[in-house]
Amino acid sequence: MKTQLILASKSERRVKLLKRAGIKFRQISSNANEETRLKRPSAIVKELSLRKALAVAKKYPNMPVIGADTLVFRKGKILGKPKNIKEAVSMLKFQNGNWQTVYSGTALVWIDKNIYLKNYDMSKCKARKLNPAELRYFASKHMDKAGGYAIQDTDDVFIEKIKGRFDTIVGLPVNLIKKYLRLCEKAQREY
Repeated sequence: MKTQLILASKSERRVKLLKRAGIKFRQISSNANEETRLKRPSAIVKELSLRKALAVAKKYPNMPVIGADTLVFRKGKILGKPKNIKEAVSMLKFQNGNWQTVYSGTALVWIDKNIYLKNYDMSKCKARKLNPAELRYFASKHMDKAGGYAIQDTDDVFIEKIKGRFDTIVGLPVNLIKKYLRLCEKAQREY
């Protein structure tokens, strides 16, 4: 029996990654609070992905729910989603021509089966060196993306190199989701 997931995210890029992987799912946004006192990027993305999954799983305890969170980290600084254009320009300037690390956390919550998992993956990417006008242009395009850029957009040339998984940089390490699915299918057979 194939397990159908709920994706607790409104991210269209995560939707595309799951569809491309052939994974069946429903999409329900979690609207969970994303504030945290944690400082380590890996801990932050794991906590927030679990929080997002739990918010939806409480309404659908009989289904497995996936939560995800992504952030960009450079020189000890966490770069989430920019709050405004000024912050977006500042973020892009900070990354301009430099390497940064992208952390993507995922969590699976299936309340009826007592399954609560969380993990993360990280990849590195190097930003292309752009002039101030190009930075301002890109700053207005991706206000809803960690780090202020979108590597999956074909017209977004901000990132020139990656080391690691592309889907991690986009915001959903599909390898972890497939591992969760195998555990879900095993749990269904055992009950």
